[in-house]
Amino acid sequence: MNKLELMKTANEVRKGIVTAVHSAKSGHPGGSLSAADIYTYLFFEEMNVDPADPKKADRDRFVLSKGHTAPGYYSTLANRGFFPVEDLTTLRKVGSYLQGHPDMKHIPGVDMSSGSLGQGISAAVGMAISAKLSNDDYRVYTLLGDGEIQEGQVWEASMLAAHRNLDNLVVIVDNNNLQIDGPVDEVNSPYPIDKKFEAFNFHVININGNDFDEIAAAFKEARQTKGKPTAIIAKTIKGKDVSFMENQAAWHGNAPNDEQYAVAMADLEKVGEALCQM
Repeated sequence: MNKLELMKTANEVRKGIVTAVHSAKSGHPGGSLSAADIYTYLFFEEMNVDPADPKKADRDRFVLSKGHTAPGYYSTLANRGFFPVEDLTTLRKVGSYLQGHPDMKHIPGVDMSSGSLGQGISAAVGMAISAKLSNDDYRVYTLLGDGEIQEGQVWEASMLAAHRNLDNLVVIVDNNNLQIDGPVDEVNSPYPIDKKFEAFNFHVININGNDFDEIAAAFKEARQTKGKPTAIIAKTIKGKDVSFMENQAAWHGNAPNDEQYAVAMADLEKVGEALCQM
């Protein structure tokens, strides 16, 4: 995909996020919207995955460590063809396979059940070690929240990743600077995030996580990095492209009502129209 196609796809992913959370009347739109460009690049460009064969042995693995942003994950998987986009409206409903957090047993394309913050990166490290032990060449990607990295388990896993020279592992931190209780630097500051990962012997790349040129360059650099894992610190906008959600901690875990849903979808339609003029 070229950059414009990726931008259009990310916009469709964002529409799916808003639609799913509105339909469920609960969920986490803010961090799903901030990470939509990263999700899109991973599943449409970077990763070796096949919707027709979700469990193929040589596929790249993805672990959503910040599991509450499942709406973004699900919308990406649906738009990539792992399951019908129409199913997004069943999010969190009784009998639906699209639970509030990722479920590896029932959702095509999900490699790890997650939701308890801090644990996903540990699972990703285990997958990356497994690939090394088996001489497999698949790569492992995990997406963390900047509030999530306040968890000590994140750093235990990072220590092991560097110790085992896991150059097949890419840790992405969605640094939108907001968690459920407010700005991360006011709740329990993780800054400087890049220096912390450097201290744990990661190769670190700082990017604008809502810019596809920078995202593409970062993942290319990660592939070229040998002997150590890579951490991509992606500065993003929480609630990206929905006017009343941008940079608002209140939309970490809140669902739009009917009126707000209409405004949000109109915002995203305008983004789509602007992209069509490019």
